[in-house]
Amino acid sequence: MANILVVDDELGIRDLLSEILNDEGHSVDLAENATQARAARQGGRYDLVLLDIWMPDTDGVSLLKEWAMTGALTMPVIMMSGHATIETAVEATRIGAFSFLEKPITLQKLLKAVEQGLARNTVNLQVASSAAESKAMASPVTAAAQPAAASVASGSDEPAPSQPAAAPAGPQAHQGFDLDRPLREARDGFEKAYFEFHLAREGGSMTRVAEKTGLERTHLYRKLRQLGVDLGRNRRNSG
Repeated sequence: MANILVVDDELGIRDLLSEILNDEGHSVDLAENATQARAARQGGRYDLVLLDIWMPDTDGVSLLKEWAMTGALTMPVIMMSGHATIETAVEATRIGAFSFLEKPITLQKLLKAVEQGLARNTVNLQVASSAAESKAMASPVTAAAQPAAASVASGSDEPAPSQPAAAPAGPQAHQGFDLDRPLREARDGFEKAYFEFHLAREGGSMTRVAEKTGLERTHLYRKLRQLGVDLGRNRRNSG
């Protein structure tokens, strides 16, 4: 199900965690110190890491900070310790740790923490994938403009190579979003496009749009006014 790295200097804990996680169907790699953990992280990708705080060579918090500074902290990390203070746990969380397990670790707490960590990793991967897809979908627009720009720059009288006709505008047209904007502005832009799409598809019928979007009509009207959606235009386009 998932690739998990367990880092702990105690053999008994490594074996126990490995046995439990293997029984849950996960693939588990083991490291007994920070040196082995670095090598494992460089050699593969993990969906989750269980990291002990107190180790003989480099402590877990320092290793966590090292991964965060070098861009290697791409997976949730669950810190483990039987002697850590609250300050240590807070520091680890500030650096980027997902959660903290106090030893001795009960089976129920372990499985719950692992489940939550893997769920977070799935969300992170989906967000990264969506951002990559949006960037890939936006790039052809830039590429299509390059031949014409090159012709103008060279002073050539020859027409630029013909480009495929643009897709017709309408409810089925692709909506591009500027992901460099602040979150609030990006969210408002998406919501406006979302409601305009459904209004166009439903012919401006507020009743059908309310059913499709799962909003009450009063809330829907308020939301559309807030976003600046032109209801008259959608009705005219449907006529």
